[in-house]
Amino acid sequence: MIEVLRQHIIKRLGEEVDNLDTVLNHFKPIEVNRNKFLLQQGEICKHVYFVAKGCLQVFIYDSQMNETTRDIVTEGTWCSELISFGSGQAATENIRTVEPSQLLAIDQHGFQKMMQTVPQFDQVYKQILETSYANSVYRINTFVSLSALDRIKWLMEKRPTLMSRVSSKLIASYLGINKDVFSRLKAKL
Repeated sequence: MIEVLRQHIIKRLGEEVDNLDTVLNHFKPIEVNRNKFLLQQGEICKHVYFVAKGCLQVFIYDSQMNETTRDIVTEGTWCSELISFGSGQAATENIRTVEPSQLLAIDQHGFQKMMQTVPQFDQVYKQILETSYANSVYRINTFVSLSALDRIKWLMEKRPTLMSRVSSKLIASYLGINKDVFSRLKAKL
C-alpha cells in the first residue's frame, strides 16, 4: 500500500526526493470497510488520507438530512476536511467510505513535523491544496452553467468510471440533481 504513495510523490516531485522514507514512515496504513465514517460533522479532523484503493464521499447534510456531496475521492488522491484539520475547529463536512478502502493516514503531529523538516512535503501539501481548490471552483462554476443533462454528460466525460462504480443516488447528490431526475435523464443517454 505504501508503494502507491511512494510512486504518487515521486511522480509529483521527481526521482530524487530527499527524506522520502522519512515522510512515508509518518503514514499509517488503514483498511476500512464500506459505509464507515472517517469523520462526522462536529468532530475535529485529525487526519489527511491518501486513497491507495477504494472510494470516499465528502458531504454535508442539509436541514432535512439530505446529503449534498462535495466530492467523490478515488485512488491516487488525497482526502481531508482541511479547514478543520488546519484550525482544530469542528468539521462542517462528513467523510465516509463508499467502498472497502485502503488508506494511508497522517495525523496532525506527523503532518506538522513533515512540513517543518522536509521541504518537499510542503510542496506536496501545496499541490494538494491547489488541486482541491481548483477542482472545487471548476466543478462549482461548471455546474452553475450546465443543465442537469449536461452535468451528467460532463461526468461521463471527466469521470466515466464513477457511473458504474457508485450508486445513482450518490452521483445525483454529487451533480446536484434530484435522484429521480438523474435516473430519467440517464436513461435518455
